[in-house]
Parts: sequence; C-alpha cells; structure tokens
Amino acid sequence: MRSVCPHDCPSCCSLEVAVEDGRIARVTGAEHPFTQSVICGKVREYAERVHSPLRITQPLRRVGAKGEGRFEPVSWHDAVAEIAARWRTIIAAHGGEAILPFSYAGSMGQIQYYAGHPLFHALGATLLDRTICVATAYAGWRATVGAVTGNDSEQMVGADLVVLWGINAAYSTINVMTLVKQARARGAWVVTIDPYRTPTAQQADEHLMVRPGTDGALALAVMHVLVTDKLVDRDYIARATVGFEPLARHLEDWSPERVASITGLPAETIVAFARRYGATRASFIRIGIGISRHDNGGMTCRTLACLPALTGAYADPHGGALLSSGGAAGFALGVLERADLLLRPVPRTINMIQLGRALTDPALAPLVKALYVYSSNPAAVCPNQTLVMQGLAREDLFTVVHEQVMTDTARWADLVLPATTSMEHEDVYRSYGQFYVQLAQPVLPPLGQARSNWEVFGLLARALGVAEAHYAKTPEALIRDVLARGDDSVRAITYEQLRAEGSVRLNLPRPYMPFADGAPTSSGKVELYSGRLAAAGLPALPTWTPLAEGPANRVLVARYPLQCIVPPNRFFLNSSFSQSERLRRRQGTPIVMLSPADAAARGIVDGDTVRVESPRGDARFSAQVTDATRPGVAVIEGLWWHRFHPGGRGINFLTDDRVTDMGGGPALHSNLVEVTRAQ
Repeated sequence: MRSVCPHDCPSCCSLEVAVEDGRIARVTGAEHPFTQSVICGKVREYAERVHSPLRITQPLRRVGAKGEGRFEPVSWHDAVAEIAARWRTIIAAHGGEAILPFSYAGSMGQIQYYAGHPLFHALGATLLDRTICVATAYAGWRATVGAVTGNDSEQMVGADLVVLWGINAAYSTINVMTLVKQARARGAWVVTIDPYRTPTAQQADEHLMVRPGTDGALALAVMHVLVTDKLVDRDYIARATVGFEPLARHLEDWSPERVASITGLPAETIVAFARRYGATRASFIRIGIGISRHDNGGMTCRTLACLPALTGAYADPHGGALLSSGGAAGFALGVLERADLLLRPVPRTINMIQLGRALTDPALAPLVKALYVYSSNPAAVCPNQTLVMQGLAREDLFTVVHEQVMTDTARWADLVLPATTSMEHEDVYRSYGQFYVQLAQPVLPPLGQARSNWEVFGLLARALGVAEAHYAKTPEALIRDVLARGDDSVRAITYEQLRAEGSVRLNLPRPYMPFADGAPTSSGKVELYSGRLAAAGLPALPTWTPLAEGPANRVLVARYPLQCIVPPNRFFLNSSFSQSERLRRRQGTPIVMLSPADAAARGIVDGDTVRVESPRGDARFSAQVTDATRPGVAVIEGLWWHRFHPGGRGINFLTDDRVTDMGGGPALHSNLVEVTRAQ
C-alpha cells in the first residue's frame, strides 16, 4: 500500500508499506521521480515506531508528580470534558491568551499541521510564532528573490558543478545524494561547504571546512572574485537584477585575503573555488536550512541567493540554487488556517523558541495557564531547556499533550491523549525539497483509541461550542478545497488523481527556473540591493557580521573557548526516532567530536566521558577525538531525549533561545562551550 513519510525532512519520500496480520511488516521506497525508491534507515524501521512499546493507546490522567510519568487510564469523554471545563475556567479568569498551543512539524501533512489553528483562533488563545526550523532561512531568501522556491533539484543531474552548502544530505535528505551521485557519474565536480567533515563531505571531490557562522563571508569573497575577474553574466544582471553597481563597490572590501582570516580557509582556496564557480552557468547550489541557525543566518541565506544571479546560473536548465521548494505549492492554506476566526483585537504572539521564558516570566500578563502540545516535543527540541523544564514543572500549569509515544514532554502532562501516526489517517503533503503533491491514506486502523489531530480538535470544538462548522468537514473535503481554491500550480490537481496516482507534480514548467528573468520581489528583480531590508533597519547589501556568541566575543571566549554546532545525526530526525531502541543502539551514545589538538589540551582521550558546558547549562557526552572537525570547533550530532541521555540532560540545556538577525528563528548553532573530563 502506498504512503508518504510525514516527517520534517525535505524529501517527503513516497513509501510502499506491507501489512501482515494487522501490523506493518515492511516499509520500502516507492517509485517516484524524485525519491527514486530510496528511503533512509530511519523510515525503513517505521514499524518499530507504529508498534512501539512506548506507543500511547488510550487517554491518560497524571497521578504522580509532574515529570514522573505515572498515569491512569481515562475515557475520551472524560478527558475532553476535563479539558473543556479547565479551559472555560481559565478563559473566564484570565482571558483566552492564557491558553498557549504549541505545535510544529511532527507531521508535515497539511490537514494535521493546521488542525488546531481554527479552534485556538476562535478561543482567542495566544498565537504561536512557529520559528524553530525555517523562519530565518526563508526570511533571508525572500529578501533576495521574493519567494521560497528555486531551481528544481532534479535538474542538478545535468550540472557541471554541484555545491552542497551547509547540508549533510547523506543524513538529512538522502534523495539529494542520489541526484548528486548521478551528476557526478556524468562528470560534475562536487563541492561541500561545511564546518566539519560529514559523510556527505567524504563523498565530494572537494570539502571547504569553514568556521561555523562564516559562510556569508565566504560567499562575499566568492562574489568579489567573480566581479574582479569579470566572471559575471552581464546580460542576466542587466535584465533580471537590481543593485549590481552598489554591490560591486561593496564587494571591494571583501577580498579573499581578508575573508581567509574569518573563514579559516586559505585565500588561494577561496579564489580557486570562486573561479570554478564562475566558469560555468551550469552550477547548482543546494543549501541546507541549518546554515541559517546562526546569529547572522538570515543574511547568510540572503547572500547565498545572490551568487547564481551574478553568474546567470538561475537561467540555466541545470544550474541555479535551491534552499527550499516550500513556496512553490500554492495550496489555499487559508481554508485550513481560518484566520477569519481570529478574535479582535488579535491576541498576542509568543515565539516558540522562547517557550521557557513564556512559562516562567512572572511579568507576562496574562500568565500562561494552559499549554496544549501536539506534533512537537518541546521538552527536547526547545533551546534553553533549563527554563523549559522550570515552566513544565509549574503546578498551576494545565498541560495537555496529544502524542503517539511517551515523549519527554508527555511525561510532564496532566492529560495525555493518544495520537494516530501517518499510517492511520488521511492527509495531503507538499514538500520543501521537491515539486510534487502526495496523498497518503491509512494503511492501518488507528492503534487502540488513538485519534488524529483533526478528530481531537473536532471533539474539543464541539465541547466548547466554537468553530463547529469548520470541524464538521472531513479531511477529504478539506483536501479538495485546498487544491481547488489554490493557485495555478495545484488547481488542476484533483483528489481523484491523487487517489489514483499517489503523487502528482505541481503544474510548473520543465525545466523549472523561477528566477530566469527576474523574481517576485517588489522590483520584479533579484534584489542584490534590498530597499525593504534598508527600511527595516537592516543592511541593504549582502554582508557578514560576527556571531554574538563566537570567537569575536572575547569575554565569553575566555571562559568558553570552543564553538559548538548541533547538526542532525544519522538515525534521529530532530527528536523523532529517539524512542526507537534499535536506532538508539545503532547511534551508540551521545558524542561530542573534538579535534586531536583540543582533546590533547584538555587531557581527553577518545571514549572519555566529558562535561560540555555553555553559559546556559551543561550535559554529558562521550568524546570522539577526530580530525573530522577543526581545532576550536566541537560538534554534537543529534537530539536524544533527556531520559536516554547520560545524566538526563540533553543537548538543548546548552543552546540559547536568542533570535537570529531575521525571521525570529533560533541561533542553535552559535554556541560557545568548554569541554572537560567528567569527574
């Protein structure tokens, strides 16, 4: 039976699921033009998630202390009645803003993702700014090209040069590696740009090991060489861009010699890469979202978006760049989000990465009295976990968690509601890495008493007497609406077609080159100079600024001398899959990678248990001494649940909840730490 991977990954893989005796027996890749029957090892083990011993199969009410994880069964009727009664009391005493929904991309299915928005709008609940993943990257990208899209990754197979910039595709979007290998087989030169030697870098022809947070400076030096060596496409610049002359003057200050000291790359390496990039329009840059998770991440993405404009690669059938395809599918998302139900005045907004502050700040009025968590695991994924844990421990906070498995967050709940997996409900999927719409129908009935997000919010809407007409609709009716009322990219795609074919390409030209003759900005051009950024008090031209928490911060460096980045590991996706005993065994144990020089200076040898400390807190890891990372840089892959982490404190006890330069996203990769042998 056909299905779709629901997780927060650009690939949105098409799946083939075998069911035997009412259980999932096998999950394999289905035929698909982009995913090409290839899936990652995480999803191949999906049966272990659906049938996990940690699976929640009935509503539960807390009977122990918060965080203890002791619960008793309760009926759905009583659970819904209790939530409705508690929320009515809270609204009467404090107003709707005292209720905070918390969700993200636990499912990328559009029906489930937006299921709660209409209910919380109708209640006047606090709005959640869902910034934790793409907000910064998208804000920076839009500043240059106006829309979150780019040239189709499938076209890179014909490229002469492929640049994987800040993306460990072998871990985080395996299908890109399929395309990269095909491009390389026909002669493409493959370059990876990453602060450490990832498995992706090991498969490339060249690896540029930049210092963390300096990618924007490298891009400026590349543009400097393109201009000074006259490797720019004057025709494309004239017809499709605005601001080249001020940019060219600005680039005079960003010589490879200056940037070498910033990035840690030799000037001659920068020049050679720039000349290689400028030698062909058939150059494709695939950019990772993680590159934006620095203090300067929005400007970095804005700067990278300028590169293909200088060479004209945006207009080449095999060139260009892609950060995300998320904006290409013009679904009528208003049908799902129902902003028309928002109460007036519009309630306040809380940034999700600052959940700890929202739950612990006594000056916040009204104080958050009810937290409803679905499709996320904030007790693992949110930065500044010390504050998050303090907030979740509040006895006066009524917490409901709707979840598939007993996560760290669920253990802090007053009520836990059992959720379906993607294998047990219907949904429609768009991708942020490819250009197809997909439909997934259930391959199994819901396990136990599990119910989907859509079903549960319908129960709550009826119990509270709000937004009932909206929740009277079926998922099928909503899917039909988001397609039929969408733009030209989706309007011709029918529900029946998706039922029959599973996956349908968006109505986009082939080859897809959305910026071949300009961009959907206010000027209609690729904006090398951005008046919109200038009006917002930000630099109008691409630039680079040092990290707030980086080598230039001499005060912090004296105490915390190592830069720490926190990229994904192979077997987890954010905090998902940490529930899998099999995948935890394959991952081994939480590790911190240290260069031989840094380890020797601290008396640390491979395998030592070490304490990693930041200005926010500390956590324990096993040391891996390796030349895969450069001196001065510590790398911690993955996101283990706290209860599976040595000492019960995971990686986000180290990270900060400050926001980046654009979009309000988190600077998760901009951390200064010290590493010592554990006592």
